[in-house]
Amino acid sequence: MTTFYFVRHGQTEWNLERRFQGGFGDSPLLPASYDDMHSVAKYLQDVNFDHFFASPLPRARRTAETIVNDLDQNKPFSLRSNLLEVGLGKWEGESIAQVEKDYPKEYDQYRNHLEDFEGEGFDGEGYTLAAARFQRFAKETSQAYPDGNILVVAHGLILAFGLNALLQTPRTEIRQRGGLSNTSTTILTTKDGQNYQVKDWNVTSYLNKKQDATTTI
Repeated sequence: MTTFYFVRHGQTEWNLERRFQGGFGDSPLLPASYDDMHSVAKYLQDVNFDHFFASPLPRARRTAETIVNDLDQNKPFSLRSNLLEVGLGKWEGESIAQVEKDYPKEYDQYRNHLEDFEGEGFDGEGYTLAAARFQRFAKETSQAYPDGNILVVAHGLILAFGLNALLQTPRTEIRQRGGLSNTSTTILTTKDGQNYQVKDWNVTSYLNKKQDATTTI
């Protein structure tokens, strides 16, 4: 059985300002987020990992590097483009409030009709393409490590879309499962790389702080 430990990157300046980051935008990690990363490592300290993976975007890569350094397990660490955040085109760097004003139809799809969220109207990547590349990563990794423990550090939207796709959750029901917070841990298992089970979802107890709209997507 492959066990995936999915961690969302630490909180950034744009997270705090409630701005979209996307697959090309990026902003610095908040100094306090490093304390949260150390807490993640402490939470995972008893897990013997076989491989560490991260998105190459700085906010995810630095989060992973901090956790991996704390774990000190001397295991392979790889960056994968299939873990990049969902491309959000013209939304990247814009505030959520401004996007809602300038792209009312597309924002409504994002919030209320993910079955139609395909990036049209703002040069975005959309759900289908993003979820498919995440699923490819999960399948290839589970095949490579059929009995392994895998740490994956990525982003809010690609994790939300990708994990729910692995769980075969209808798009219309994704938000019912709950969001994913910065430096949260979600654990999924699979025996065949096709069917997945949730062991834990959006664990944040080790952070010892309340989550809100600036930390949870």
